[in-house]
This record gives sequence, structure tokens and C-alpha cells, in this order.
Amino acid sequence: MEKIRIAIAGLGNCAGSLLQGIEYYKGKESPGAVGLMHWDIGGFSPCDIEVAAAFDIDKRKVGKDVNEAVFALPNCTTVFCNNLPPADVKVKMGRVLDGFPGHMKDYEDRYTFVLSDEKEAAKEEIVDTLIKSGAEMLLNYLPVGSEKAARFYAECALEAGTGFINNMPVFIASDPEWAGRFKRKNLPVIGDDIKAQLGATILHRTLADLFKKRGVKIKRTYQLNTGGNTDFLNMLNRSRLASKKESKTEAVQSALHTRLDPENIHIGPSDYVPWQKDNKIAFIRIEGELFGSAPMNLELRLSVEDSPNSAGVAIDAIRCCKLALDKGRGGVLYSPSAYFMKHPPKQFSDDVAYKMTEEFIAGQDIEGEHMFSRREDKISRRTPMEFIAKT
Repeated sequence: MEKIRIAIAGLGNCAGSLLQGIEYYKGKESPGAVGLMHWDIGGFSPCDIEVAAAFDIDKRKVGKDVNEAVFALPNCTTVFCNNLPPADVKVKMGRVLDGFPGHMKDYEDRYTFVLSDEKEAAKEEIVDTLIKSGAEMLLNYLPVGSEKAARFYAECALEAGTGFINNMPVFIASDPEWAGRFKRKNLPVIGDDIKAQLGATILHRTLADLFKKRGVKIKRTYQLNTGGNTDFLNMLNRSRLASKKESKTEAVQSALHTRLDPENIHIGPSDYVPWQKDNKIAFIRIEGELFGSAPMNLELRLSVEDSPNSAGVAIDAIRCCKLALDKGRGGVLYSPSAYFMKHPPKQFSDDVAYKMTEEFIAGQDIEGEHMFSRREDKISRRTPMEFIAKT
């Protein structure tokens, strides 16, 4: 079976969980494989993915085999597959730019990055590596707030002729200028800011949709998150959070019946708790009004392993990107972006985004901005049997 060759920028916890997952599902068969949204997408299973190139800036990872590097500090995600065979792909030094949060220098090495002594790679070197490796797409896993670095790697993908999956909240797919550049190059892009398989954002959106369908008016809501990985340590610098906060807030606002005023909605990280490591704890509160304006409120606590939660979605996004590459389809992949990402170019309800993505996988959708005017109404009016018959 043909392999899907990927490149990765940023070998943190999320990349580590993805690579563990690729190995973990080898030898398993659907429907017995637990934890997947799809076993087969376009004829590709999770274990049909392989790493062709990888870039990082940490001295404990640069120069090592990629399957060894993902277990190096400061990574702290759950190890569910610790027997990764050598990938025969060495991690290369990337570009730092704003990908190294300055405030993290004040923490012990085991909690933060240690910059490599190697010279930073020039753009031409990274592009050359992507081309020679045969990578078909580049996954962006840089830290939150890496605005310049994320755009740098998007530029490298364009020059190398690879697809791009933007898993972090710098706006590439949802920026018309960048979306247009990928369209003109006929290269697929999925983004921005990956949703977890079952995390705080998707749960908050689902609850908001339930309130809407049951006629409960939401008056105010918050979502607070704590964790102990480098993502949460990085986000202690609030100046790096502008796009992240916008992405998470818009993901919830778009699911509400009526948008809330800014003072009545707070979506964002709360604090860094080192001993939590890669465990993320989310606290959600929704206050509303029932029949006769009677008050009610809901409080929920969610505990998840953060990075495997992300990898469960990334493994589908990779295969959807491959479908587009094989079909010669470039530009934003609107359906997968709406289902897999917090800040896609166009928000749809999760039910509709799911159906659109199933159509995309089945090859029965029509992608493009022209579909937006009546797309959601058309899909949501279908009965379950009509949808099953079509897909």
C-alpha cells in the first residue's frame, strides 16, 4: 500500500502522540480499533502514514531519529506505544523566529525548551529537505504565539509544493491572502487550530447547541483550562495568546443562538500546573434561562490527556489532505477544516461539518466558497436515511 509521507514542524507532545498512534494501530483491524473516528479514509488506514522529514529547535531532539526525539524532554505526554522502531529520519534544525517564548528561559530544562547550538536552517534548506524527502504535506505543531514562525513554514510548504495542515492558532487557512496563495499553487490547506477529539471546545459547542435546540437562552459562559505541558507554560505569556483566545472564543460563539457580549463570555487558559503534565482539566460553566425566564446553570469538569486527544483528529486531517492531493484539489479544504479545526474559514455547526466531511471522504461534495450561501440549511434538512443513502 502506498504510504502518506508527512513532514512535521515542532516535535512536541502532539507530534509524539501522533507518531505513537501510527505504530499503535499497526496490526489492528476495524472495527476493533478503539479511539478512531475513521479506520479507512480513501483506502488509507492510520498505519499508512510515515514521517519523511522533521524540524525542531531543541538540542535534545535535533540530530536524533524522529521516533527517539518524540520521547525527549520537555515532552511529557502519555506513553501508550514505547517501542517505536527507528524511522531513519533525523530531526533537522529549523528556524527559531518567535517559536521560542523568552519567558520560558526562567524554568528548569525539564519543563522548557533548550535551544540547539546548531545554526538555524535557511528557508532554502528547509524547502530542499521537503522536496528531497518526498513529503506530501507539512504539519505545523509550533507553540501558540509563533506567528512569524508559522508563516515561515507555510511559505516553505508553498515553495516546496506540499500541502499544509495548520494545527495551531495562527490564521493561515482562515486568512484570505494565504488561502489564495495555496489556491493559486493548487496545494491543499487545512486549518486553523486543531480541535481535540473530545476536548473542551467540542464539548462546549455541543452543550451550546443543546441549549439552543431546547430553547434555553444562554446569558453567560466561561471555559477555564489548566495543564502542565509546555503549551500551558508557553501561554503564561498572555501577549502570545491573542490568536488563541480569538480562535477558542469564536469556536464557541459560532455555536450560540445569539452571540454574547464580550463581558459575558470568557474562553481561555487559566493556569499552568506542572504536576498535571499533559493532563488537561477544563471547567465549563453555562448560565441560562428556561421557560418563564427561570434561571438555571450547568457546571462541568473534564479531564483528558491533551496530546492523544489532538492526534485522534490529526490522523484524519492527514488522510483528508492526501485525498485532495490525489484529486489535484488545491486551496482551503472547507469541509475538513470546519470539522477538524476551531477557526476554519467558515464555521458550521458540528453536525453539518460532520456530514460535509463524510461527503468529502466519499468524494460526493462540492468544495468552494460558492457553497456557503445555502449549504448548512440544505444539509441540515436531510433526514438520516437521506444522508445514509447519499454517503
